[in-house]
Amino acid sequence: MFKALQARLGLLVIPRHGCHLLLCAVLATNGSGASADPVAERTGEESFGSDPVVTKLKPERAHGSGFKMIYSVAAAPATYWRYRTDFEGQLVLQNKFITSHQLVSRDGNTAVTGTVYTKKPNTVFKWQTTVFPDRKLLEYELLNPAECGQRYHYGSVQLEALDGGTRVTHIAYFDFFGVSLWVNYPFKGGMSRFLKYTASWEQQLVAEFDRHYAD
Repeated sequence: MFKALQARLGLLVIPRHGCHLLLCAVLATNGSGASADPVAERTGEESFGSDPVVTKLKPERAHGSGFKMIYSVAAAPATYWRYRTDFEGQLVLQNKFITSHQLVSRDGNTAVTGTVYTKKPNTVFKWQTTVFPDRKLLEYELLNPAECGQRYHYGSVQLEALDGGTRVTHIAYFDFFGVSLWVNYPFKGGMSRFLKYTASWEQQLVAEFDRHYAD
């Protein structure tokens, strides 16, 4: 049943940075709308490569769900920012859930990208991302939710300096058929497992970040 639901919905990614997300990427939110039901608890000091801290959020609209995910990457903020805002970059294709990605258009600080995911190979997810360089913030929205089997999907990615690396705070809100099941399903295919993969995938790309985007 869950595999059938996945196939219908495609991949809930948060944009991606330039892909940008990702996988994929709302108005800046501080998490005050979070429920008291964290998927993971922060333990000890934050360290690069550690599991993300994920908190389920109540939707800002009448229906749906959301999350706030915090994780750290051992890449300098300037380097990681260049990666996130490289909307033509192809590093995203190293993510096992993404089959294609391209820049569709760009107007100033706003870019539209098209991404195809393995779970929905015949659908192009059109993400609009606006960057705020001074705040190291990206806000994103899915432009064609109905076509992608969703009612809405938007969010933000906030970067902060952290001991020579970068702390990433990703907030997303979305709604689709079966959203509660996906958010609360604790096993492979559910939200918590998917987000853990997304964070660990980026954490393992540090060498690639330095090779392509370091000063």
